[in-house]
Order: sequence, then structure tokens, then C-alpha cells
Amino acid sequence: MALAVAAHTPGSGTPAPPPSSSRKRRPILLVLLLPGLAWLGVFFLVPIFTLLGTSTQSPAPSGEIGAFVQTFSFGNYGRVISDYHEQFVRSFVYAGLATVLTLLIAYPLAYMIAFKAGRARNLLLVLVVAPFFTSFILRTVAWRQILADQGFVVSSLKFLHLIPQGATVTASGVAVVAGITYNFLPFMTLPLYASLERIDPTLIEAGGDLYGNGFAVLRKVTFPLSLPGVVAGTLLTFIPAAGDYVNASLLGNTRTQMVGNVIDSRFFRVVDYPTAAALSFVLMAAILVLVFLYVRKAGTEELV
Repeated sequence: MALAVAAHTPGSGTPAPPPSSSRKRRPILLVLLLPGLAWLGVFFLVPIFTLLGTSTQSPAPSGEIGAFVQTFSFGNYGRVISDYHEQFVRSFVYAGLATVLTLLIAYPLAYMIAFKAGRARNLLLVLVVAPFFTSFILRTVAWRQILADQGFVVSSLKFLHLIPQGATVTASGVAVVAGITYNFLPFMTLPLYASLERIDPTLIEAGGDLYGNGFAVLRKVTFPLSLPGVVAGTLLTFIPAAGDYVNASLLGNTRTQMVGNVIDSRFFRVVDYPTAAALSFVLMAAILVLVFLYVRKAGTEELV
């Protein structure tokens, strides 16, 4: 009798699996995990530790360009923060503005595709993804033509007296934020659509049955239920946007450089590897802190 009771889980009529079965599955799971762990080790952990070692190096006594010795000089970190704090602030401001703009543009678009598109849903999703079939560089260069002084956008803004007649939009912070917003818009739209599409329509109908107008239902029912998509979309947009340097290089000027432009210059032009590595680590650490605080503040059960 005691053996029969032990073979069943409490409150259940089904017998519990023998302990040996779970032990047999462990080697299989480890084998399945090995390719992914090896990939992460070779292409993520090794470069990270290599970059960390480079960030603590100092110029070689010979003074040869590109020659450095390991001195474990963590003073590089303080120096890059002191010398390039403006670029760091500008990077996060541009990325934050672009993230807010993409959210404002993508949410109505994703809502329309999820609830109003009908048979055109698949076509609209293809159009959202279509920019990925074009080179990132070509898309950014196209914005130089769109925002040119003689282009339709600037000419219309001047005609409506929204900007002065002699003003230029290219080679400015406005152009950089516009380029980032456009290039990363799909990263916001797709998570929002996936989150909105999973919402039970009867919950929205119930909000209307309780005498809620369209805006009230959106604010109190639809938006809270779509928060996983909002959090995922903002993270997917903000993180790469903060480290972006292509938009600032092609659409900005020397006064709109982001920290990515400084890292690119230090790595490939100045050949100052320790400074570039320290900049990369400070940027990564700052993004991790901001993401942690954001998820703690606005995270959902699916993400926390």
C-alpha cells in the first residue's frame, strides 16, 4: 500500500514519472545546448573579454602607431567619460527621441493592422518588413535626398512658413533623428502588432459595453494589454539606436556626432584601440543600466 501511494502525486490519479527518466533527459538537453553555448562563447564572450583587455592597455614606449602594452590602466574609462560625455548624452537623447517617435507612429499602424486591416493584413505586414530588403546605407542616403533644401519636404515646410526660408534640414540633429526613426520603425511595429494581435477582441467589446468611448477603451483596456509589445519594441529600438553611427555620419555634421561615430573614428582612423574599447564598454554598461531601470519600472510579467 505504501508503494502504491508513493507512486502517485498528491491529489492526482496519474502516476508520477520515475526519477530516472528526468536524469536520462539531462544529457540530451546538454547536447542540444552545446552548439548555442559554443556560439555564444566564441562569438560573444571571447570578443567581450578581448575588448575588456584592450580597454586597459596603454601606448607602447616605442611610440609606434597601433602598438599598445597591457598596463591594466582603468584610467581610460574616466578619461573617455570626461572627454566624450557630450557624445554620450547626445546619443541617448537622439535614441530616446527616435524611440518616442517610432512608438507614436507604430502604435496606430500596428493597431490598424491587427484590428482593422482584414484581408489586407498580410500585405501590410509585408510592406512593414519591405525596407529590410534594401540596404541600411541606401535607405539612409535616400533621406539626404528627401530632406534636401530643394526637396518636397523642405519646400513644403518653407511654403507653410513652418521653418525660415534660409533654413536647412540636412546636416542637422533633426535629420539624424528622422533617419533613426525611419530605419528602426519596423523594430517597433512588429512587436506591437504581435502583442495587439493576441488581445482577445471580446475584452475590447466588453469595454465598449460598459459605456466606454473609443479613447477610454484604448487607454484602459487595449494599451495595458499591449504593454509587452510596447516594452519589447522600445528596447529593440532604443538599444541599437543608441549605438548607431551611420545616420549621424550621413545625415549629421560634426556637432551632431554620436558616441558610435567616436568609436568608429578611434578604431579605424586614429588607431587608438584602448580608448575605443573603453568607449564601447561605457556605452554597453550605460545601456544595460538604463534597460534594467526601464524594465523594472515599466516591465510586464512576460519580461520580468
